[in-house]
Amino acid sequence: MPISISCQCGKSYNLKDEFAGRTVKCSNCGASLQVDRIQGSNVQERRQSLSDSVFNRDKFLLRQKVLTISEKYDVCDEQGNPLLYIERPAHFLRNLGAALAGVIAGITVAILLFMLVGVASESLTGVLILFALLSWFVMTFAVITLLYKKRDVTIYRDKSKQEPLLKVLQDKKVEILTATFTLRDTNGELAKFRKNYLYDFFRKHWHCYSPDGSLICVAKEDSIILALLRRFLLGTFFGLLRTNFIIVQGNSDRVIGEFNRKVTILDRYVLDMSADQRHSLDRRIAIALGVMLDTGERR
Repeated sequence: MPISISCQCGKSYNLKDEFAGRTVKCSNCGASLQVDRIQGSNVQERRQSLSDSVFNRDKFLLRQKVLTISEKYDVCDEQGNPLLYIERPAHFLRNLGAALAGVIAGITVAILLFMLVGVASESLTGVLILFALLSWFVMTFAVITLLYKKRDVTIYRDKSKQEPLLKVLQDKKVEILTATFTLRDTNGELAKFRKNYLYDFFRKHWHCYSPDGSLICVAKEDSIILALLRRFLLGTFFGLLRTNFIIVQGNSDRVIGEFNRKVTILDRYVLDMSADQRHSLDRRIAIALGVMLDTGERR
């Protein structure tokens, strides 16, 4: 049920109940507005009750399909019964064509500029060669970026793909130091996932934020010691040091979940949220985060 609030400037808002008890800023005048709490009920429980019953559990098994170009996952319960189907298309031909078009465009520009070198004075030859190489790189990068198709993740009810439940959208085609994704359901934005590649040097982190920008949880490698061993000494050590993640609540150290890779030849994962008995983390967000911990890490 939406919560209605009004600002002194006359601007009114209808907010989702997830904003209950929070402070928001008026987009018109910038004033801070306190959103009333929902009486007699827990906000998170209300939000969970509105979600699909398939998410109302603590353990999910993710099985990645093999021998496919696109990344595909079956999500099952503890007994192996199918719950969801997830797909992240590779857009292989489209993106391969984008790469080829970028290379051709870059080479064409470079050739045209190199032709000028032959008629230019010797004093300009070095500058033109450098400019030609730079133009080749810029043109190649620009064309590839323009034609490249983003690889969004869609979570379906089943393999028929007739009913999409959630989408994880790649926010930008190219991001150098960070990667951001937006989780949406049919009603709008649920969360944002953000990864900083600089953290990966020591320990992988994924931060999850609510639509208002507050930190919901952080997923990080299970141990800084194991993370360093994987990077600098032993690698995965025949699969014994496989990369697992813990999920902590907000800025705290309270562990509310785990995302573990099972010891199998094929990619099998267990998302275990049993530590989060109060369901403080929306299971829809947890499932989407689990998928990003695999496909976003290119494991």
